[in-house]
Formats: sequence, C-alpha cells, structure tokens
Amino acid sequence: MKHTISVLVENEFGVLSRVVGLFSGRGFNIDSLSVAPTNEETISRMTIVTRGDEQILEQICKQLNKLIDVIKVIDFNEGNAIEREMALIKVNAEDDSRAEVLRIVDIFRAKIIDVTPKSYTIEATGAPLKIDAILELLRPLGLKELVRTGAVAIGRGAKGWKS
Repeated sequence: MKHTISVLVENEFGVLSRVVGLFSGRGFNIDSLSVAPTNEETISRMTIVTRGDEQILEQICKQLNKLIDVIKVIDFNEGNAIEREMALIKVNAEDDSRAEVLRIVDIFRAKIIDVTPKSYTIEATGAPLKIDAILELLRPLGLKELVRTGAVAIGRGAKGWKS
C-alpha cells in the first residue's frame, strides 16, 4: 500500500540521514523524498512516499516521532491531502512528431520550456498519476530524458501543522 508521509523537522545538520536511516534499517524503500524549508526558516518539511504494510509503517511513524529533531509526523490517507509533483521531460520533436507533442502538452496543461531543432523540453505539474499519464503518451514519441521531483503533499482544509 502506498503511503505519503509528511515529517516536520528542525532544520538541523544530520536530520535527513537519521530519518532515512529509520526506513533503510527496516528494509523499506523510499519511492520519493522531497525536503525544503517551510514558512519558518528553522523548520523543514520532508515528504516521503513509500509502500508497505500498515503495521510496520505505523511503527516507523512512532519511531520518527521519537527523534529529537522531529516536530510532527503525518501519514496522509487517501483523500485527506493534496499531492503535486513536477516533471521536466525532454522528448524527440522531429518534424513528423512536433504537432503530436504540442497536442499532448496542451491537453495536460503542461508548458514547453525549451525548444531545439530536434527536441522539446516540457514542464508538467500535477498529481503523480497525471505525470504518469503524460509520460505514457510521450514515451512512444521518444523520451530522451526525464527528471521528477517526487510528490509534495499538504493536508486538506484550514488546519495547519501547528493545529
């Protein structure tokens, strides 16, 4: 089962390695990891996407909460968070495929951010399933390079992390 975990931490040296160490120590793979400062410069938010058993993941969340630099751990369930991801996608854009690439970009409300005689670089933003869908359509046209940020998530509603 897929889990998106938000971990608020003190912005201190070594916090990332301690958090990741909990996952690797239990044999859990991290599908994606995003870390950045929040609106308070002393606090960072980690968004971790992983897959695994509910019981073991509950144990990891409890152990994360025990780390000194961890402020709060939230395991988002389906529907109680907004998830977004960004991808930079470089595709072949020969004369015969340029129009098709442009149609796909338009359908997904993506942007062409670089053009060369033989390629387009596309910026796509949205839910991870949307990124998967645009990639599925672009792959047959010749995917040259791909960079994905991994998901970031925020809880739905008016409550903030301090609530």
